[in-house]
Amino acid sequence: MEASAITKISRKLSYILRHHPDEIGLELDEQGWGSVAYILSKLRVAGDPLSMEVLQEVVATNDKKRFAFNDDLTLIRANQGHSVEVELGYTAQEPPVILFHGTASKNLQFIKNQGLIKGNRHHVHLSSDETTAKKVGQRHGAPVILKVKSQAMHEAGHAFFMSDNGVWLTDFVPVKFIVFPM
Repeated sequence: MEASAITKISRKLSYILRHHPDEIGLELDEQGWGSVAYILSKLRVAGDPLSMEVLQEVVATNDKKRFAFNDDLTLIRANQGHSVEVELGYTAQEPPVILFHGTASKNLQFIKNQGLIKGNRHHVHLSSDETTAKKVGQRHGAPVILKVKSQAMHEAGHAFFMSDNGVWLTDFVPVKFIVFPM
């Protein structure tokens, strides 16, 4: 399947599973799981047919591992980034000394004043490497990479979680734990 088709399906799944399950009448359970059969059926009725094989390919080949199936492939969920209320069940973990956050330069002044806030998502998303952070920052303009003193935050009582796809999550990053580029 072409990369552009996979991207289109991935965006549609993100929209449904992270933000608007109600748009197709999908009910997510408290951990964010939704019925694969229901999603496939609703997309087919809407004129956007998707086979189970293609859905499996999208989940398996997504570079950011945005989605996961349950063991018997009857349920699917987004791994993080929800604006709808879900409890993903991640346990707190000790983060590395430094994590990274990619953003657009237009956001710097706000971040310098407020820190990193989760906005309409459940968590602030952080990366363990600068390359990933740069890719994230590029989505919204000229990228800026911020270093987050995650170990110091952890020692100060801030909880960190790691999603199934390796994204570090926390509720808020105060300004004092952010290293801004010169």
